[in-house]
Amino acid sequence: MSQNNPLFEPIHGISLYDYSSANAKLANGVPVEAICSALGVEIPVWEDASQGWVQRMQEDADFIVISEMGTFFAQADQHPKLGHLQPAAGGGNAQNLQLLATDRYFYEELNGARSAAYEAGLDGAQWIQDNYGISLGDFQQVAMQWMEQQKNEAPEEMLQYVNHMEAKRQEYARKFADENGGNIADDVDF
Repeated sequence: MSQNNPLFEPIHGISLYDYSSANAKLANGVPVEAICSALGVEIPVWEDASQGWVQRMQEDADFIVISEMGTFFAQADQHPKLGHLQPAAGGGNAQNLQLLATDRYFYEELNGARSAAYEAGLDGAQWIQDNYGISLGDFQQVAMQWMEQQKNEAPEEMLQYVNHMEAKRQEYARKFADENGGNIADDVDF
């Protein structure tokens, strides 16, 4: 990241690293009050800075801000002021979260399951939360890590993971259809 680029200047003292990490924590259910307290700012200051960062991303034709934000989002647990923050209900199922972050096939399976759940008319993110204890924010944080790694994969390796995800999507689609007495559109004639 260019130190001289004005797009990366902090807004009201909130750096892109702060903003990205805070959004990762917010997505996991950490209250905005806890974020602001850890950053040492009032909520209106946080809200104004958030709007400023969104505006910068919109103005950034080269997408360097959003690219850097994705990197920081994935590293939220390493942030010196925000990394320790957890939602009041806890940090989800640590064992499943660890497996999601270290086992690409498990990650792709849950991607497929989430897609199949949405296709079946279920809330896929909630289904993963209910069945594996992994919040949407945690899932997205791990997804950013896998996306970074994917940049270095050969096309054959990437295809292998895509095929695994699709096979799992189909498997879960059958499971959801069986549980629901068929698919949503089974009785629709065209």
